[in-house]
Amino acid sequence: MPIHGIIFDKDGTLYDFNATWGAWTKSLLEQEAEDAAHGATLADVLGFDLENETFRKDSIVIASTADEVSQVLLPLIPEEKRDNFMDRLNALAAVAPQVESVPLSDFLSELKGMGLKVGVATNDGESSALAHLGRSGVASGFDFIAGYDSGFGGKPETGQLLAFCDQVGVAPEHCVMVGDSTHDLEAGRKAGMKVVAVLTGIAEEPELAPHADAVLPSIGDLAEWVRAQP
Repeated sequence: MPIHGIIFDKDGTLYDFNATWGAWTKSLLEQEAEDAAHGATLADVLGFDLENETFRKDSIVIASTADEVSQVLLPLIPEEKRDNFMDRLNALAAVAPQVESVPLSDFLSELKGMGLKVGVATNDGESSALAHLGRSGVASGFDFIAGYDSGFGGKPETGQLLAFCDQVGVAPEHCVMVGDSTHDLEAGRKAGMKVVAVLTGIAEEPELAPHADAVLPSIGDLAEWVRAQP
């Protein structure tokens, strides 16, 4: 069926994952760790390799919501510092540096020129997503932006994706979910969409391919793929 809508994951899809969340993790450790040993413990729980400054493939940061990450970390934070912990995490996320997977302004212009509706569904918070996309100058280019806290839930559930369909008036079978994790692909499949994986996150092709209609090097290859669909 022809494609009329595309909904994207954010981190690892629109943006390089390690560049964004590696910087967030280092800032978190500087802000919250009591000493080097405590910092190493926090990093290990986050699945972050301090020596190489990369995430393990089992990292909770990859696909969990910000609230889920907070709940895992909170027991490791001194009791006197637990108040407003989630607010501090969100504040760090909002200012985390962003490295675009491709020049997003030109990319979105191409998709809009094809008559496509475009959205973002992220397990990050909505305010962080708006801040990141705003700094890239592309927030207004999306027809829909939802975080895990926007009222539709998070992935791998389908609420964000179906809300996108409702808002833009496109049936799920005419949409594509594009992401870098199995959570993204599972959400898209359950929503009745086509699913495309990209290799700009942590997961590699052998992990993603069984769950995807296509695996692309990056979103830069997406427009050509869409044009090739019957």
